[in-house]
Amino acid sequence: MGSELFIGLMSGTSLDGVDALLARFPAGDTGMHVLGHLHRPFCPSLREELLALNSPGDNELHRAALAGNAVARDYADLVSQLLELCGVKAGEVAALGAHGQTVRHRPGEFDGCGYSIQLLNGALLAEQSGIAVVCDLRSRDVAAGGQGAPLVPAFHRAQFAQPGRDIAVVNIGGISNISLLSGAGGTLGFDCGPGNCLMDAWAKQHLGHEFDAGGAWAAEGQVLPGLLEQMLGEPFFGLTPPRSTGRDLFNRAWLDRCLDAGMQAVDVQASLLELSVQAIVQSLGHHDPQTRELLVCGGGALNTQLMRRLQACLPGIQVMPTDARGLPVMQVEAAAFAWLAMRHLRRLPGNLAGATGALGPRLLGALYPA
Repeated sequence: MGSELFIGLMSGTSLDGVDALLARFPAGDTGMHVLGHLHRPFCPSLREELLALNSPGDNELHRAALAGNAVARDYADLVSQLLELCGVKAGEVAALGAHGQTVRHRPGEFDGCGYSIQLLNGALLAEQSGIAVVCDLRSRDVAAGGQGAPLVPAFHRAQFAQPGRDIAVVNIGGISNISLLSGAGGTLGFDCGPGNCLMDAWAKQHLGHEFDAGGAWAAEGQVLPGLLEQMLGEPFFGLTPPRSTGRDLFNRAWLDRCLDAGMQAVDVQASLLELSVQAIVQSLGHHDPQTRELLVCGGGALNTQLMRRLQACLPGIQVMPTDARGLPVMQVEAAAFAWLAMRHLRRLPGNLAGATGALGPRLLGALYPA
């Protein structure tokens, strides 16, 4: 029997850094036991370069290749620290599932297939970590006609679903994605819209901070109804799932087109927070009004004002962090990519066609042996 230990590595749209998680998945896919977790921010220069590569620029191929190498080195260094923390040797780990850093996400566009690009040198990560690497986890789903996102609903079902009870799980990272777990066994998942990405960019410009801690600044402002209405008028919000999005759409240029002269910066921040809230509220109302429990994970779960507004707008639903169901909010996505690595090595599909729109279940990822 092979090792039951797997590592998940996740760096999301928010660009806040890398999460690494070591977990045991007993044979038979009967559960998950977390052994350790670490988070480390990107160094400012790499974060700025990754952010810049979300938009067209000079010498992109060269810069993207070097950024992919840098991401691999960051991942490998954090894996080494995680193994030391847990007292585990690299040779004891079956594989690590590595997301890479998304810089473009355009599934189904241009030629009927499109693409989703995550920067990561998987071969370099395998060399430096001494562990088999499963990466490029979105491409096969895109090739099968899917969005390649979100990939987490299958894991959310395995981790949080309860028979006879409709449960929703929303990850609020740079973009928010939701998994609707029917008590009857069905699963629907899709991107809601911007989570933290626009709020973070606005806070960076006006506060000089990477994010609005706890939503305290947003709480001081007043929502601008006209601005909120204009932003919610974006056609993306009217798309029927499967749907996914990213910084390709929700970026500063998009926000700037919505703004008028004379708007107070703090009121814009309050309106951006309300946009993130309403994108989730509308997703629930349109697609699973029977849900009575909303589990929240990702950095947005640490935004006190956002969580307060979610609960106020969903009075019939219990809104709580995933900690209440056994998995801390900042561990869920890394755990999902450990789970996807496990599924790959055990030759099991990792996607849900009902979430991504793919033609059917697919084995996800490319393998770089140790």
